[in-house]
Amino acid sequence: MDIGQRLHNLRVQKQLTQEELAERTDLSKGYISQLEHNQSSPSMETFFSILAVLGSSPAAFFAPESPGQKIVYRAAEQTTYDDEALGYRLTWLVPASNENELEPVTVTLTPNGCFKSFEPSPAETFIMVQTGELDLQLGDAHYRATAGDTLYYHATQTHQVRNAGATACTFTLVTNASYL
Repeated sequence: MDIGQRLHNLRVQKQLTQEELAERTDLSKGYISQLEHNQSSPSMETFFSILAVLGSSPAAFFAPESPGQKIVYRAAEQTTYDDEALGYRLTWLVPASNENELEPVTVTLTPNGCFKSFEPSPAETFIMVQTGELDLQLGDAHYRATAGDTLYYHATQTHQVRNAGATACTFTLVTNASYL
C-alpha cells in the first residue's frame, strides 16, 4: 500500500492544496509534500489529525481499494425509449446515469420530430450532431447545426430541439443528470 499516494489522492478528492491541508493541521506544506512522496512518516497523532481534516477514518483509509469504477459500457447495456407522438428515440448510453453528475444520451429525431421542451434550469448542455440538421430554440433565439457541429449552452431559458431537415437527425446530448 502506498500511504503517501493515498494521502495525496484523498487530499485532491477533498479539493485541498498541500498548503490548505498544512494550515488545517498545523503542519508545514513541505512536510505534507514529504508525506505524500513517502519521504517521511507521521506520528500516529499527526496521521489521525490529517485523516480527520480529510474526512476519513483509519479503517476507511486502510480498507482495501475497490476494484475500480466501470469505464466501458457496451451497446447491449443501453436502454432505448421511443416516443412516436413527438417523433424521437432516446437511448441512454450509460446505465443508471441519472445517478451520476452527467447524463449522456443519443437522440434520433424523425423528419419534423422534436424532443420534449425543457424549462429553464442552471444545467449546462452539450450537443454533437451526428447526422441531419438540428434546430435549437433557446428562449426566442434559434440556432441551426448540421452533422459534425456542436452546441454548448447554459439552459437558463426554455429550450427545445427539433429536426430541421427532411431526413432523420441523430445527436448526442450530455447534460446534468438531474435536468434531463
